[in-house]
Amino acid sequence: MKRRIVVALVFLLAVGLCGGLVWFNFFRDKMITQFFATMQRPAQTVSAADATATTWTPGILAIGSARAEQGVELAVETGGVVKDIRFSANQHFNKGDLVVQLDDAVERADLADAQAAVKLAESNLERSSTLRQRGFDTQAAYDQVVAQLATARARLQRIQAVIEQKGLKAPFGGTIGIPRINPGQYLQTGSVVATYQNLQAMKVDFTVPEQLIAKVKVGQTVRFGVTENDLSKNGKVIGIDPRVDPQTRLVSVQALLDDNRDESVIPGQFLRVRVDLPAEPNVVSVPQTAVIASLYGDYVFTIEEQKDGDKSKLVVKQVFVKAGRREGKMVEVVSGIPAGQKVVASGQNKLTAGATVKIDNTIDITKLASGG
Repeated sequence: MKRRIVVALVFLLAVGLCGGLVWFNFFRDKMITQFFATMQRPAQTVSAADATATTWTPGILAIGSARAEQGVELAVETGGVVKDIRFSANQHFNKGDLVVQLDDAVERADLADAQAAVKLAESNLERSSTLRQRGFDTQAAYDQVVAQLATARARLQRIQAVIEQKGLKAPFGGTIGIPRINPGQYLQTGSVVATYQNLQAMKVDFTVPEQLIAKVKVGQTVRFGVTENDLSKNGKVIGIDPRVDPQTRLVSVQALLDDNRDESVIPGQFLRVRVDLPAEPNVVSVPQTAVIASLYGDYVFTIEEQKDGDKSKLVVKQVFVKAGRREGKMVEVVSGIPAGQKVVASGQNKLTAGATVKIDNTIDITKLASGG
């Protein structure tokens, strides 16, 4: 009897223990679920910026190539042996300065002969004129002497022109390049001696898409630079090609630099080009980092202050916007948010709609966006 009572008590104790364990596990899971359901996520740290209404200066960006307003490949007009090279690389010359002298010994000997022939013809003409006035010479003989003088003078001018061609001179003020010839070398007609460029006045050739060419006008302000963030050179449009290239659908445009006295731009250099368009007031813009692209459209996280009892907190809201033009690191907001609206500028990757945030603008994203 006692044995049965002990077994029954042990059984009841085991059942109670198992029931207690099951109840404890159920209670624990319920409390954990309730804890996480009511637990608030910690505020996420983000940087913020205000949507600002500013004067927007739109522009057309392009890639250009610089070239000298006056630039040539210096070449000899006639063949001959190089007698004297009177330049070195990067030397500056004024218009008319002698650059290269070819051997002209034969031509100078012919010059002396031609000068003597002219003097003889002039003497013959003077003598024939005197005889004709006295009636001792015919008109035909006089005309022949006049023709002989004209022939002698023409031969003299031709020889002088050849001698002039033997001396290659600077066609304008500029800077010469690396010599491509050597003393004693025989040059054929048209042989290139060196490149010659006027670096003080530079032009820039670039192309504009046909959809934008109507916005480009002669005299319009243009800015140039090696990088898009350093457009320190100014100029203006001086020419627009009156046709569209059927292969590329681009229109060629040419601009003139206002000042290149420091010779920082050289022919053939790659340049970034920006054609400034008329300014537009009251354009709402935000940093480009604030706009997030998705399959459903572009959106931003706006920051709103929300009351939580006696305290207040900052909560983000997902707002879809229509993004427009981009300038530097700013983007135009056509619609979606008004000017003055505070938006998340960085840190969006850890946010969801309704999340609590705190702002840390230790790094001012607005200055970075404007290039400051």
